[in-house]
Amino acid sequence: MTPGSWIADPYDTAAAARLQDELMLGPAAAAILARRGHTDPAQAREFLAADARTDPAALPGVGAACALTLRHIEAGSRILVFGDYDVDGVTSTAMMVRTLRALGAEPAWQLPSRSDGYGLNVAAVERIAGFGTKLLITVDCGVTSVGEVARARELGMDVLVTDHHRATAELPDCPIVHPAFGPAGTDAPAGELCAAGVVLKLSEALLAAAGRDPAAAERDLDLAGLGTVCDMVPLRGENRRIAKQGMQALARTRKPGLRALMRVADLQPDDVDATSAGFRLGPRINAAGRLQRADAALELLLTADEERADQIARELDLLNRDRRETEQRILHEADAACLPQLAAGALVVAGEGWHAGVVGIVASRLVERFHRPAVVIALDGEGGGRGSGRSIGAYDLHAGLADASGHLRRFGGHRMAAGLEIDAALVPELRASLAAHAGAALTPRDLASVQRVDAVVPGSALNLELAEELERLGPFGAGNPAPTLLVPAARIEHVTAMGEERKHARFSLVAGGARARGVAFRRSQRSLAAHGAEQQDVAVSLERNRWNGAVEARVVLKSLSPTPVGTVRNVGQSDFWEDVAAELECDPAQWCSSVAAPPAPARTVRDRHGEGIAAVTAEALASGESVVMVVADVARRCEGLEASVAGLAPEGLNVVAWAALVREPGLVGRFQQLVVVDPPPLTAGLELLARGGGCVHLAWGPAETKFALAYWRFQLSVRAELAVLWRALREHGGLDGPELEVALRGPHAHSREGAMAGRLLRVLSEVELIEVDTESREALVVSTQRADLERSAAFRSYGARLDAVERHLLASPGPAAVAPITATG
Repeated sequence: MTPGSWIADPYDTAAAARLQDELMLGPAAAAILARRGHTDPAQAREFLAADARTDPAALPGVGAACALTLRHIEAGSRILVFGDYDVDGVTSTAMMVRTLRALGAEPAWQLPSRSDGYGLNVAAVERIAGFGTKLLITVDCGVTSVGEVARARELGMDVLVTDHHRATAELPDCPIVHPAFGPAGTDAPAGELCAAGVVLKLSEALLAAAGRDPAAAERDLDLAGLGTVCDMVPLRGENRRIAKQGMQALARTRKPGLRALMRVADLQPDDVDATSAGFRLGPRINAAGRLQRADAALELLLTADEERADQIARELDLLNRDRRETEQRILHEADAACLPQLAAGALVVAGEGWHAGVVGIVASRLVERFHRPAVVIALDGEGGGRGSGRSIGAYDLHAGLADASGHLRRFGGHRMAAGLEIDAALVPELRASLAAHAGAALTPRDLASVQRVDAVVPGSALNLELAEELERLGPFGAGNPAPTLLVPAARIEHVTAMGEERKHARFSLVAGGARARGVAFRRSQRSLAAHGAEQQDVAVSLERNRWNGAVEARVVLKSLSPTPVGTVRNVGQSDFWEDVAAELECDPAQWCSSVAAPPAPARTVRDRHGEGIAAVTAEALASGESVVMVVADVARRCEGLEASVAGLAPEGLNVVAWAALVREPGLVGRFQQLVVVDPPPLTAGLELLARGGGCVHLAWGPAETKFALAYWRFQLSVRAELAVLWRALREHGGLDGPELEVALRGPHAHSREGAMAGRLLRVLSEVELIEVDTESREALVVSTQRADLERSAAFRSYGARLDAVERHLLASPGPAAVAPITATG
């Protein structure tokens, strides 16, 4: 379903209902799990537990790696760990060093600088050999370093490669621990681990092989979790466990460096999660490698000195501020350079004076803005350049660079992120090649800036209870993004500026009579307030926010678009004169047709009282299943529905009146989702909805009950309308043809229905004031004497019917008072 600027994947609503019941979840959390493929309750329970573990012995290459490493430790060899300068590289290097120390070694370490470029190079290998190194262990790099490993072997070093990046056809001639290198034709059990995850599993295996407790490796879960959430690997399988338990370990860490880093980032232990770690700790670790050397970040993670940890953390915080300023300057220039390329499937921009350490962040910002793959290259002024690229979910960036490899000096990475080196003169060729490759792989829909929505909720659901329940679905990141909730037909009110530079805004989100506090980052007060004049479909994330010692639910704005206006399809609409004739012929003491007892109920019923008609309907429509709304009066409901929810149904919103259902109960049999807007007029009215599969949502409240009462009083308390019609007939001595139809439809903004017109004719006929011929469509006045309406059996029956309807509706102010067809919610 794609209304306006948001999209929601269809999902199995029956499966979501099972999850809701068996796992004790709310409807939003159950819908999110079902949309993300967790439809089996047992499998969904495992997902929520986030405790999947793989056998470290099953990690490809781990056996040879353990034998080689332990042999060198026993021999007292000089061992050096070579890592990378990003968070994953720094944390995995620290973990490898700590494990080797625990096994009795005294390893050295080395991280490349941004000027050295990613991974091993021959100069580094020769320098490392000069230290007397006998075993070189790479972490987060090395799987493509065929020549470098060969050179190390020539210089008398053994090499162990641990990596997770995509490999080339030719592999280095040494033991390789890589999560994707399972036996041919099989899936590796830990194929999506990042470098920190690889080192965690290797550490378990090394400790076990050395006769130690492998669980001791978990002392570095805080580092493994930080590397995992910052490297954007899919958070599923064991990655999910490492991230979740890693964040718990980070919150209680005793490592001086991590504690100092949390202090300068103003991150309290209770607030640690994947999002806060990724956005507040990760950038500060990255800042060292982006603007200077990553050694400072590695020292921070390894030091046991509290005072030194505080000093380094402050230095990294200052570097991060410098990084933000540099990033903003480059982003402004890169943004302008993208504008001529917006017709292409991918963006490639380059500039001199751009810092190579921040081009990856700039690429991410360009992807966010233009929703297409982006590569940003820092030219060095000497004929070369280093670049970083980021992608969108639908595009394999590594494959695109591989296709353009003839224009590159080197490249590496994975589907979503990659780095490269290039001759400055070949940037135009890279731009053309990547644009062509992406253009062939991506559709216009892939490139459209459409907000993906995980659940549709009413404004009243945006509370602390839902925020805490959604946290059960975490940790969030790649492969398991934080849920996006859509609040349809909402309003933005009370917008104020926030932040030191007033670049952000606070607001109130109002929907269905409920109000929630919200913030909008990188959106000015003026631009947000401009949307307050009309209803909006508002996409938000929901979080727990701590402020001045209190905890409250807070929404974070992601996108908004005007609520689309649509059309209503009256499913039960019938011919006016057929309804007139049917009312004249039926037994006035009964409804127009008897309500047969339905077969065993097949639909489930859920009480959605208080959630708001727009939210309940929007979520039903977003399921991808067929939907019909049940109302008292289609004509009077039409305008409100067209303005609030009908636009979410591109082919028209299906609506049926209770009166039509009474005449023809089978009208709703072909629909899977039934949203009952107005209460039924019959005590057994819900039985009319029982046929067929799917779900019935009882959504009415006191206001809808009041509306239904007014409708049925108008329909069945006929005295006032009889007077109006009688005056029109008496004035002309009767009417026929089009003139009679005009009189029967009446002078109201919403004309009388055929059934009501028939009721009026029947009473006037029974008191012998007129004679009616429906075939010729004629009503002839036969008497102008005053008549006692109580002489009409139909008049008395309509009054009795109204009494029954009023007793039923007044006794059933909300769905909770109505006996459900099947009690499941």
